[in-house]
Amino acid sequence: MTDQTSDADLQSHSNLMDKVYRNQRFIYNASRKYYLLGRDQLIKALAPPPRGTILELGAGTGRNLVCTAKAYDDCELYGVDISQEMLKTAGKSIVKAGFQNRIHLAKGDATNFDAEKAFGKHEFDRVFISFSLSMIPDWQMAIAQAYELTRPGGQIHIVDFGECKQYPKVFQKLLYAWLSIFHVHPIENLEEQLETAANKANCKVTVKSLYAGYSIQAVIQKPR
Repeated sequence: MTDQTSDADLQSHSNLMDKVYRNQRFIYNASRKYYLLGRDQLIKALAPPPRGTILELGAGTGRNLVCTAKAYDDCELYGVDISQEMLKTAGKSIVKAGFQNRIHLAKGDATNFDAEKAFGKHEFDRVFISFSLSMIPDWQMAIAQAYELTRPGGQIHIVDFGECKQYPKVFQKLLYAWLSIFHVHPIENLEEQLETAANKANCKVTVKSLYAGYSIQAVIQKPR
């Protein structure tokens, strides 16, 4: 586990994300559906227990939370994001969908979040991170935080960019250049690193490649 990120670093990252998404949030859902591939597979795989609790770290516009609420109509959902700008859009989307009583939002950093203070809960049946690891400087700490927030026997679900090794190199180069504009940096050897982290925590992990390595989907099972 890495040292905890300083308050100054967290505020700096929060300010950066607000700057990036102050205007982007209005077109985020419409534009990202073409290249954030694997989000719906993650939601389908969650399979929470009846009346379960689900937390998303890096909730963004709330798109995933709304889709998850529709899929699991007896569950309580929670979302955290470091960007206040994104949370504005998420809140509006949740109200529009009629889930304001089931989906709860809070501002916070995925690497250093007090769920008890924000939601009155310290653990959840499912914690998921969808295309956010590649935007978090200390992404290993985000996984460690997800582990702490997952109750014994619960699961952590992750989907993010793969390395596109089965694609022409020019495709990867262009994709990475495009993503870097939004401060997204796909993680090298993510599949192997997730497996190593899970094994160190004595967790069972299932990792699979989606869309010929365009995305990586992982499920980490926390022991009881």
